[in-house]
Amino acid sequence: MAGDGRGATRQSTQRRRPAARRTTGATVRSRRGRRPLTARQRTGSGLSRRKALRRRWVALLSVITVIALAYLIFFTSLMGVRTVDVLGASSVPADQIRAAAQVPDQQPMMLVDTDGIADRVRALPGVASVDVSRSWPSTVEITVTERTPIGFFSGAGGIHLVDSTGLDYKTVQNKPEKLPELALTRVAQDDVVTKSVVAVLGTLPQSLKDQITQVRAQTAGGVEFTLANGKIVRWGNADEPEQKLKVLAVLLTRDGRIYDVAAPELPTVS
Repeated sequence: MAGDGRGATRQSTQRRRPAARRTTGATVRSRRGRRPLTARQRTGSGLSRRKALRRRWVALLSVITVIALAYLIFFTSLMGVRTVDVLGASSVPADQIRAAAQVPDQQPMMLVDTDGIADRVRALPGVASVDVSRSWPSTVEITVTERTPIGFFSGAGGIHLVDSTGLDYKTVQNKPEKLPELALTRVAQDDVVTKSVVAVLGTLPQSLKDQITQVRAQTAGGVEFTLANGKIVRWGNADEPEQKLKVLAVLLTRDGRIYDVAAPELPTVS
């Protein structure tokens, strides 16, 4: 009987051992917190670290490249000015425009002060407007619009050319062809009579302007001009140019010397 008791006790102990092992395994896992990584997991983790490191190096090299390019563009003559092209100039010499522009040779293109260049060129008397641009890799282009004379007057130093703004911008020695003489007391941009005269001339067709030899005015509303055939046209101010032109075309078919269209609804010929 005693032997049977010991055998029963041994069997009971053997049955409980697996439970003890399970308890031990759970205890080990709870102490370690997680199971050891497998070989595949360790390999994947290593690849991720290498990829992250590679991305950091690529980013660093990209930053260095950008800095190097910026340095080359902004602080070296590698992308510097080699040529200054002048476009649109005829009466104003291109060399005079380049001299006024003062573009530093081999200055980095990105540091070229286009506004400053434009201001200096615009100060030339014969230049009405100017546009300055970069033409990569090494050319600065200066495009000018020159002043166009609409009349002249005789004064100190010779023949003074006047543009459509009333500016006396150039002096020459010979009278220009097909330009009217401005027989005014004063010619200036701020003079009301000058403003009226240039406004009237600006409304006339070229075919009529080519016939005008002289323009006179004592007041802003008293503009008149003499044609090449000696006839005088009293135009008045710059208002109603289309109507005045129509009336004048009819009046010039009649005999007379003075054709008054200052009031186009009441024209006269005398």
